[in-house]
Amino acid sequence: MLNIVNARRAVVKVGTSTITYENGRPNLQRIERLVRVLSDFRSRGIDVALVTSGAISVGLSKLGLEKRPEEMAKKQAAAAVGQCELMFLYDRLFNEYGHTAAQVLLTRDVVDTDQKRENVLSTLDALFSMGVIPVVNENDTVSTDEIDHRGVFGDNDTLSAIVASIIRADILILLSDIDGLYDKDPAVNADAKLIPVVYAIDGELRNVGGGAGTDRGTGGMATKIAAAELATENGVCMVIANGEDPDILRDIMDGRIRGTVFLPRKHRDARNRPAAPVRSSGHTV
Repeated sequence: MLNIVNARRAVVKVGTSTITYENGRPNLQRIERLVRVLSDFRSRGIDVALVTSGAISVGLSKLGLEKRPEEMAKKQAAAAVGQCELMFLYDRLFNEYGHTAAQVLLTRDVVDTDQKRENVLSTLDALFSMGVIPVVNENDTVSTDEIDHRGVFGDNDTLSAIVASIIRADILILLSDIDGLYDKDPAVNADAKLIPVVYAIDGELRNVGGGAGTDRGTGGMATKIAAAELATENGVCMVIANGEDPDILRDIMDGRIRGTVFLPRKHRDARNRPAAPVRSSGHTV
């Protein structure tokens, strides 16, 4: 039975558009509310890791650059500046709520060997055991995969699914600027319907995904579906939800799903659907 309420280890991913304004500056109010909710989870005894995007956007803003540069070195430089700013904010805010944050920067070779995966797991397990909240991002100063929107990571949706799989999380929650997965693009189709539950990912579902969601981010619905496929194949339940109000995380962790839930592989057999493992005003799975 899928029982989100009893989840003891969670990964939350926030996209660039969720934690920054259109001008690239950090949305301090939303970040503060996000940190408050995650701190509360940690106080409840839930191991929680935050995978954050936004370094390049914040860096460009702080450097006074209005447009994303073409040169890779300048993009990486902006990421270095922005990552420093983001970690300063996260560290200060988590401290205000009585918790310690740790910066964890990963590169694509973390998935190359079992030993490297084990090293990541050991580090994150040690942080969890000490009550620390890991703040994870791709190391854009030495890796160009996310910046290029290619490769193993390509975006932090995929990175979050990799982290969730490595640490054997119970749930991965992607906070985006959309309510969930729709049967067609809601931006251009007024009759688009939200898909509340995904039991299996097939070719038709993959075709639902489009391109990048915003100019500030590299992700889109296609990368979220790919992340869901990776996570669910490794036994992790995944939810896509709107991050405009970070308190939505409380509803999700209390079993009231608002968004789209992707069931892990062991729960996919429709003939054995659980009676009422998660609740929603709109659906039960």
